[in-house]
Amino acid sequence: MAARRYPYFSRSGWLPFLACAALAVLIGRSVGWGWSLPLWLACAAIVYLYRDPNREIPSSPLAVVSPADGVVMAIEEVCDPYLDREAVRLDIQMSPAGVYSTRSPVEGKILEPKNAGDGLQPHGVWLKTDEDDDLVMVMHRGPLRNLPHCYVRIGERIGQGQRCGYIQMGGRVEVYLPRYSRIQVSSGSQVKAGSDVIATLVHK
Repeated sequence: MAARRYPYFSRSGWLPFLACAALAVLIGRSVGWGWSLPLWLACAAIVYLYRDPNREIPSSPLAVVSPADGVVMAIEEVCDPYLDREAVRLDIQMSPAGVYSTRSPVEGKILEPKNAGDGLQPHGVWLKTDEDDDLVMVMHRGPLRNLPHCYVRIGERIGQGQRCGYIQMGGRVEVYLPRYSRIQVSSGSQVKAGSDVIATLVHK
């Protein structure tokens, strides 16, 4: 299934691009266009860093797609601190030069984790699918300790592979899956947000 139409250039990059372009025009008109060349190169770099390409979303309703572009760093059986259950946690490390957008791994409703007020990472959301599966997606700060941005709210419905957040300069994303999920990646796997399947939900 193709993702819905969306600008290739992330909206998070609009402000720095416009500010850089405006300064380039100002310098070009006042002291010469040659002097503004470094700023136009900076504009090109901003477009590259804030790129946000469309992705082909798998058609399987039980598939769990990667929430971020990056490398799978760890796959562990853990106790999910957000929902108090046994779970499998996948850690995905994003690249500082990669795509910064994050996407929902499944289709469903966004809920507030049961233990959200217990000092846990604040950028964690509970996703409940129509098949009653529970997943938790957590966005961690990037290398500059910058806060992730969340585009969705508690109580909203979200589609599989839909853009849901943004971590400038990249960060780390965790996904807590039901412990009986069938994992389809391994540590070291390169994954793309929205298009690569990282697991399949299994109903016994």
